[in-house]
Amino acid sequence: MPCAIITGASRGLGFALASRLLAEGWKVYGFSRQATGPEHPAFEAVSVDVGDADAVQRAVDSLSQRGEKIDLLVNNAGAASLNACLLTPSAVVASIMRVNFLGTFHMLQAVGKMMVRQRRGDIINISTVAVPLSLPGEAAYVASKAAVEGLTQVAAQELASAGVHVQAVGFGPIATDLTRAVSAEQLRSLNQKIGRPQGTTLAEAVEFILECYAQRRPGPHYLAAQLPKPF
Repeated sequence: MPCAIITGASRGLGFALASRLLAEGWKVYGFSRQATGPEHPAFEAVSVDVGDADAVQRAVDSLSQRGEKIDLLVNNAGAASLNACLLTPSAVVASIMRVNFLGTFHMLQAVGKMMVRQRRGDIINISTVAVPLSLPGEAAYVASKAAVEGLTQVAAQELASAGVHVQAVGFGPIATDLTRAVSAEQLRSLNQKIGRPQGTTLAEAVEFILECYAQRRPGPHYLAAQLPKPF
């Protein structure tokens, strides 16, 4: 039975992806602050703050001690905030970077070491079309995800010789908690920009992740019909 770790699996995209993998015969560990997720005998919720390096290492060590082999890590946990860059409080910037970038870094580092010892594994980091679009109003969010993409590109090169594949996958707006603060007009405008006027469903996002997983190309890969120049 293949085994995956998905961060932020308690809701939204992480929950949907976990549900899909479980239906396809995977064992899934959901890493999130809220120890919840799909009700399934092959799912186990692990309460952990991915922004805490020590907590992440302890959680991953516990799986290793149980003899688990991790085939797939999806760094999905994320945070966002709509603010003009000149008005964004430093505490908001720190919080977004802690979850989006440091959380991804900590998980990649801890699970990546397991995968190197296994000589196999796949890591998928979730990004966003807001990065190539340099989306106004999301400076901290864009910066955090740009850092994730940079990390992905370096890690992909460093881990390839050990049989570990690392890639980034990005989306436009999906109906999750991250988009609740965005107006309907802003969502429509962004979806038009990327050539997906009907938006992107959770099922479509999950399918795209699995397609990218099968292709194993570093990316970043974006679910978008077009990506116009940001300026």
